Amino acid sequence: MKQPNILLIMCDQLRADAIGAYGNGVVRTPNMDRLARRGLTYTKAYSSCPVCMPARYTIRTGREPYNTGYYDNGGLHLEEGQPADPEERCGAYLPRTMRTLGYRTFGVGKFHTDPWNEDLGYEVQLRSEELYDTEEQARGDDYARYIAERHPEYGHIEQLHGERTEMYYMPQTSPLPAEITVEAWAADRAVELIGETDDDRPYFGFVSFIGPHPPLAPPVPFNRMYNPDAMPNPVRGELAVDHMDEQLPWMNYLIWAEDIDDPRARALKARYYGEITYIDECLGKILDAVDRRPDADNTLIVFFSDHGDHMGDHHAWQKESFFEAAARVPFLLSWPARLPEGERREELVSLTDLFAIATHAAGRTETRDGIDVLGAEAGSAEPRTHLFGWYGKPGTPTFKVMVRDPNFKYIFMANGGREQLFHIGDDPDELRELSGKLPPIAAAMRNIAAEEARRHPGLARALSEDGGLRSFPFAARPYSRIRQFNLARGVADFQVN
Repeated sequence: MKQPNILLIMCDQLRADAIGAYGNGVVRTPNMDRLARRGLTYTKAYSSCPVCMPARYTIRTGREPYNTGYYDNGGLHLEEGQPADPEERCGAYLPRTMRTLGYRTFGVGKFHTDPWNEDLGYEVQLRSEELYDTEEQARGDDYARYIAERHPEYGHIEQLHGERTEMYYMPQTSPLPAEITVEAWAADRAVELIGETDDDRPYFGFVSFIGPHPPLAPPVPFNRMYNPDAMPNPVRGELAVDHMDEQLPWMNYLIWAEDIDDPRARALKARYYGEITYIDECLGKILDAVDRRPDADNTLIVFFSDHGDHMGDHHAWQKESFFEAAARVPFLLSWPARLPEGERREELVSLTDLFAIATHAAGRTETRDGIDVLGAEAGSAEPRTHLFGWYGKPGTPTFKVMVRDPNFKYIFMANGGREQLFHIGDDPDELRELSGKLPPIAAAMRNIAAEEARRHPGLARALSEDGGLRSFPFAARPYSRIRQFNLARGVADFQVN
């Protein structure tokens, strides 16, 4: 069989349970559901480091944070001896690898690289980032330039994707009409690139939507598609358990979300769902472009997100925890010429596996730090027994680990040596913390985490002298606020005239 086209499509901050195909009976996602009917729906898929930049480096390298060096959005953390060049320590990036395998490559959307204009190896790369730190970055952002050149009537808008800072978790409406938002722009560019017919090579495409990452600002009419009174309230457990990870209250305060009440939470969920349904409409354009080609059935599509959003669950907003709301992601895999349609899978999969999925389909499997998902589906490779998550710089109190097996999830937090254990099958909302009731299981999973950490030099500082997971006396971080303005326009803080 001829090499398939391969199309990776991702959202930012999209929870797995915010899609109809995953059982959500409120949100309308006909095209995501259409994609699920076209292939396989993985119900136990995770982001191994649930925050923007680390997740993206995992996607493009097939490597975990102990090799990428990205454990949070705070920059690079390398151990002595790890090469400074990312492709030297991780291997060639996925788009560069796919070019060597005979593919025409393109990437559209949010990449969140370090530096902002890093060469990822695409033949065509069109950027649309959330924030512009310098005038140079604003000029180099393809979407910002599109608005400036094609729609100068919107040139006065400081933040094209919605207001941030204290408005980060306030219900908003897009300042732009639906046909020219960043989501529509990304879909339109993807449609153009998929439709190219003057190249005989199969295509490898990557489309990365910024939404539904906050600010939650869907365009008209998606801003009023959902009635807040019809939205469920957040799911909360005991505060002492929910905030055992002190990063959650710290993050709430950082992003001006420490006192969101239920009415506002419902309004935010209505806008979150509106943004998701809008992105779903944009996704439909891309799927239609795939279907218009004669090789539609020989096109592998993977749809996923980098992480979720607590959306008030567990008394928390944003991500960066190993609760299901933040770490579990949608993972839809379809290839009509080769895979069954409309089936669900319960194997443990991760964003780390995307590299092997693409290279397997292209005919030269590289698993790197992941597993061969397509090989496991065909019975020629082994599925996971345990899935691991890593967050925070090793050897510091922010470091934490997740271990997931088919039934249980274990979380270790270096700050205070705190731990949590949940039986996800019996308690999918993670409301019953079991480490005190099932200490042998917690101890066994802690040992599994330490054993895995000992295998990787990049995690050496996460270990104590006896080879166990290192902990620190508990200390809460001092609270502070984050200002997120358009630095490219010289706006760095609130101004009083």
